[in-house]
Amino acid sequence: MSTTDMSMRGKIIFYEDRSFQGRSYECMSDCSDMYCYMSRCHSCRVESGCFMVYDCPNYMGYQYFMRRGEYADCMSMMGMRDCIRSCHMIPWHRGSYRMRIYDREHFGGHMYELMDDCDNIMDRYHMSDCMSCHVMDGHWLMYEQPHYRGRMMYFRPGEYRSFRDMGWGGMRFMSMRRIMDSYY
Repeated sequence: MSTTDMSMRGKIIFYEDRSFQGRSYECMSDCSDMYCYMSRCHSCRVESGCFMVYDCPNYMGYQYFMRRGEYADCMSMMGMRDCIRSCHMIPWHRGSYRMRIYDREHFGGHMYELMDDCDNIMDRYHMSDCMSCHVMDGHWLMYEQPHYRGRMMYFRPGEYRSFRDMGWGGMRFMSMRRIMDSYY
């Protein structure tokens, strides 16, 4: 693998205990179950790329976005209710960003197209809820509160016809942000 290929990949190191103590596991791709490598994970260091980490195996549970940096105590820093159990590497994206959001399930109701971040869909579009979306280009984070706060969900290109059917029925999305190359 060339140096250029290596620099385009993400790399995250997980540690059993807080403050980068205990056994470690180095990861450069997705990992559906950290338990295969360590019984717990309470800190990590992102050396390159961006990752979504989850507090349950198989990319389930609460999601947390991690960019390059050190996370000495994941539970207190991010409000995690348990330790990291799985991770997904977010692929690099160069180019445009485009997403359509709908205020009803199955792409119904009013539709708005986003090509940049939106810190409050109520203020910008007078939209009180987002129930489905279609991500055409780029990778996005959607947040349950305005100004990119609260729980978040990661969206890659694809159709998301019903957030309720996906198990997110009780979660409202009120702001959206692109995952940009500058995060790397």
